[in-house]
Amino acid sequence: MLASNILPAPTPMHIPDGFLSLGISLVCWALAAIGVGLALWRSGKALGERQAPLMGVLAAFIFAAQMLNFTIAGGTSGHLIGGTLAAILLGPWAGILTMTTVVAIQALLFQDGGLLVMGANILNMGIIATLVGYGVYRGAMALARGRHWGLIAGGFAAAWISVVVAAVACAAQLAFSGVSTLGVALPAMAGVHILIGIGEGLITVGALSFVAATRRDLLERGSAPAGGLRWAAVGLVLALAVTLLTPLASPHPDGLERVAKNLGFIGAALDAPYEVIPDYVLPGIANEPLATIGAGVVGTLLVAGAAFGVARLRRRRPVTQAAGHFDV
Repeated sequence: MLASNILPAPTPMHIPDGFLSLGISLVCWALAAIGVGLALWRSGKALGERQAPLMGVLAAFIFAAQMLNFTIAGGTSGHLIGGTLAAILLGPWAGILTMTTVVAIQALLFQDGGLLVMGANILNMGIIATLVGYGVYRGAMALARGRHWGLIAGGFAAAWISVVVAAVACAAQLAFSGVSTLGVALPAMAGVHILIGIGEGLITVGALSFVAATRRDLLERGSAPAGGLRWAAVGLVLALAVTLLTPLASPHPDGLERVAKNLGFIGAALDAPYEVIPDYVLPGIANEPLATIGAGVVGTLLVAGAAFGVARLRRRRPVTQAAGHFDV
């Protein structure tokens, strides 16, 4: 059978505990807390009742798509970050909250990324990648004056640059932690993620083109998605469909793992103190491809629910008018 011949997916490799020093981990936690706190404050002014489903659907898609590692040169793989896509469709602040939800559930439930260094993973993928991607995209759209090529070129450039900048930030954290020198870690991380960024750009452009063709209103700043929950249900079904492809993910180590192996600090990675659904394989299912799909389904639904819940809590409340009037 085809399923029995599918190679296992690589071990997840967001930054694990052991790669960063305690001091750098705490600094990253502090910066992440500031960024997420600011996002919580600012998103309350931007999120309306009808943006909450979009945040849940987008978080679900990003989680599912991140499980689909793609092969690049040199026996290395990469995966979508998604910060740029989230920022373009939701704005930077809701985008940060979406990415934080994804990264946190990946660490807490799937042991993808360490607990002590979760602040660094949130900072790199959830805050830096999202803000950089959004800034580049808005600049490109301003140059394009709203023309369609700006969506394509801007989306690709923003996604590509966001991956490279996040990788540079990770290299700096590794260097300041003493596991490698900046002169070695920086070119190694930047070099491999320049290639991974191409995949990020292509996926982002593909997703934006699909949205532009089917729901152009989602690309209009400040617009409230129409269509009730029907479109959100369709989006969630599409995200769940992506999980069916997860057993086909590249078996090669991802960018960080490849660099860690090449530079000799892979042994510093520490095992998680507990396991729930480790390595995206649902316990109790003997068939590994089915166990991977099952883990993807569980994670996709949980991430969608968590992001939707955060959006509902932070959504803009209707303004109550004086007596005799009605809510707007």
